[in-house]
Amino acid sequence: MALYALGDMHLSFSVDKPMDIFDPVWKDHEKKIEKYWRKKITPEDTIVLTGDHSWGRNVKECEADFAFIESLPGRKILLRGNHDMFWDTKKTERLNQEFAGRFFFLQNNFAVYEGYALVGTKGYCYEGKDSIEHFLKIRKRETERLRVSFEAAKAAGYEKFLMFLHYPPTTIGEMESPFTRIAEEYGAEQVIYSHCHGKERFDDSFKGEVNGVYYRLVSGDYLKFKPERIL
Repeated sequence: MALYALGDMHLSFSVDKPMDIFDPVWKDHEKKIEKYWRKKITPEDTIVLTGDHSWGRNVKECEADFAFIESLPGRKILLRGNHDMFWDTKKTERLNQEFAGRFFFLQNNFAVYEGYALVGTKGYCYEGKDSIEHFLKIRKRETERLRVSFEAAKAAGYEKFLMFLHYPPTTIGEMESPFTRIAEEYGAEQVIYSHCHGKERFDDSFKGEVNGVYYRLVSGDYLKFKPERIL
């Protein structure tokens, strides 16, 4: 068994949202995802999908995209991304009930891989699209959700953690953030994130070891749609 991660699939089987208008690497990216996923991942493996799964605005519009993900091998754990309009955070428990045995939705809870607790939240960083006040409000909310995940895992007896975010853990230019401090506080071995697209964005945040934590970028286009082995 192995643990993999991949972010930003941006599937759109039921809506008109072609991704190759942004960059040629996205041409037929669904076929690339399926090809490399089936080549790497077995039914016994686990994969964490770090957000932006579907352009569908609700569960019904996501049905074809979910069917595509479900058809691929492995256990699937889904994190919420900024474009996942189908996922109301207040309905995470309902999603986990509806998709039980198919997907696990990681939000205000935790998943388990062997001896590790997998914790995570969407996260947030400043991209100049909102006011500083709004940014700080959303970031505070996301750090609180992350602590809920860590504390639930600790209460269940887990001492080894892998932390997943959709957004990068730092805003451009930051050497630390509430997210990196939480990772260090709880002793997370790795922080896995996505959201960064295009060569000009791949170095927006940490990659490699920083203060004892190993950071990985797993955006689909960064990985050329090849799932990254985490453990």
